[in-house]
Formats: sequence, structure tokens, C-alpha cells
Amino acid sequence: MTSDYVVHQDCRQFKGDHPCQPHKREGVICDGCPHYDPVSSRILIIKLGANGDVIRTTPLLAPLRQKYPNSEITWVTWTPEVVPTRSFHQDAPDIILPWKWETVVTVLHSKFDVVINLDKDPDACSVAEALDAPKKFGFGWEYNRPRPLNELARHKFLTGIDDSLSRANRKTYPQEIIEMCGLGYQKQRYLLDPHLEEPVPEGLPSIRPLVGLNTGCSPRWSSRMWPEQHWVRLATLLKESGYGVVLLGGKDEDQKNRRIAVASETIYIGVFPLPRFVRLVGEIDLMVTSVTMAMHIAIGLGKKIVLLNNIFNRHEFELYGQGVIVEPEIECDCYYKPVCKNNCISTILPTQIMEQCRRLLTQ
Repeated sequence: MTSDYVVHQDCRQFKGDHPCQPHKREGVICDGCPHYDPVSSRILIIKLGANGDVIRTTPLLAPLRQKYPNSEITWVTWTPEVVPTRSFHQDAPDIILPWKWETVVTVLHSKFDVVINLDKDPDACSVAEALDAPKKFGFGWEYNRPRPLNELARHKFLTGIDDSLSRANRKTYPQEIIEMCGLGYQKQRYLLDPHLEEPVPEGLPSIRPLVGLNTGCSPRWSSRMWPEQHWVRLATLLKESGYGVVLLGGKDEDQKNRRIAVASETIYIGVFPLPRFVRLVGEIDLMVTSVTMAMHIAIGLGKKIVLLNNIFNRHEFELYGQGVIVEPEIECDCYYKPVCKNNCISTILPTQIMEQCRRLLTQ
């Protein structure tokens, strides 16, 4: 009986260690199953990164699905919670795995038709190098250092090791990674689940338009930290102009946001888990922020944005026509440096940001 039993191991529904959903739901078996959905190619994306880096990589998914329409996409990352799922969007990965040793062992013993590694971390590059796949894009491992796996990755590789080339770059990050994979860039959007199932956090101002002030960034990047007194002044100007104001941030900004709220008599409602924070950002109309995860969440949700930037190449950010980038007018040598001896970010004045908020909110 079992010797001639038909098993479609190439079917998208097939699990191997337990019955598939069509079988549990309808009792169907592989032989003659109307739900048979063969996978024509298997794609691995390695993008570890922080939350924001992973979010801004999601524009890659749509062109991948277009080129490989019957593919099964596996994405491995440090932050699986921000990778979109198939229940949210049809272009989302089929399999999302956390980057840990069990995942590495599984990946190294799996077969893929396409391997894409977008990180230069030694572990990510080593795994990409070790896999035997017909097509590889991004970065591998040679001479105990990262290397470009394909010629199209050479541009991104060189801008990462030469500041002059990095400054001269005029491609956005989504454009770089999509072109690196031999795909056409058409300003594909972020895929970010808005988590509408989450309740709206209580305590938000009822006044609209509502401006979110995301006051922090990684503590080790003091070079891009806008002064606290500037946030107080901007919050006050926005409130006096009739806009709703809510302060945003994580654990590192909690005490600072409490102080700003008191000094400016505006609203701060606390720190939230990531899904609920995304839901909170969904309620605002415009965000003022430096380069942070919250910036990418605002872009992904289609919010208007005023971006404070001083140490990065402004051309790497794709705002999709939703906002404006404001930079210091002074010349400074703090490019990609965690500390700025001139504190050039402080030369951006609250009145400048206020004017950009007003302009965007009246468009």
C-alpha cells in the first residue's frame, strides 16, 4: 500500500512532519489533490540587521515575486517580528526564521535556487558562501572578509569601504538592493503590517493634524541626537499653532520624553511593544525624527515625515514623496561617525522644522 503512495514534496502545502492544512480541512491526499501548488524555485534572503534595516529591505519582495512567481521565499533575520507575513500581503515570505544556530544548521542543509545575502556580518557572509546555489546575490566570504558575490553587488560593496564613493552615491538603499539582485527598481514600497488588530493606545490628543515627535536614536550615536531643548521648543511651537502633538520613543527616551512633555505641556503616553508602537504611529499624520526604526515605520505606513540628518548620505533614503530631509547648513566632517565634535545637528533650529511641518501639513 505505501510503496505506491503519492507524495508531492514540491507542493507549497506540504509540511513533511505533520499533515498539511488541506488534508486536515478536507481529508484530501496528494494523489489528485486540487490544492497541489508546486514550488518552482526556492529563495533564501539573509537580512539580519536591526528592525529599521529589515523594514527598509522589504521593497525587494515584490520584484522577487514578479521574477519568480511560483517561488518559496525564506527570510532569516534577527528581528522576525518586522518581516511581513503572507496573511498580510501576498508578496511576503513563505517562511520567516530567527537567526540562531538551529536555523543556521537547517539552512546549511537545505537547497535553494537563489541565495541573497544583504549583510556583511561574518556569520551571514559565511553561510551565503557555503551554500551551493545556482544564483547568488549580495555578499559572501573570502580571505576571512566579506566579498561581493556578484558583479551587481560591487557598487554596494565599494560604497561600504570608501567614504568618497559613499558620499558620491546617488542611489537609495531600496534601489541598491533591488538592482544588486538583478531586478528592476520602480520605487517599490515597504511592506509593513500596520497591526490594525492592536488597540489604539489611550491618551492620544484629539486635535488633528497630529504630529509625532520621535525624540531619540541609538545612544551610541550622539552625533545625530537633536538637543532636548530643541524638542521642547518645537513641541511648544506646534501646540501654539494648533496642531496635536505626541512624543514618541522607546525605553532610552522614556525619561527624556517625560521631561519634554512637562516642559512643553504636550502628550507622552509611554513605551509600547513593537506591534502596538506601529499601531500608534498609524494614528499620526506627520513624524519628526532622526534616522531610526521609527522613521522606517513612518515611511512604511505612508506618513508624512520631516527627517533630521547630518551623518548619512541623504540620497540613500527613499521617502516616496512623503517628506523632506533637513540638514545642518555648516560643513562638518562627522560623516558616519558616532560622535560629532561640532554637534552640528544642534544647528538645525526648531523654527526650521516647524516651517517644514506647516508646509507638509498644508499640502
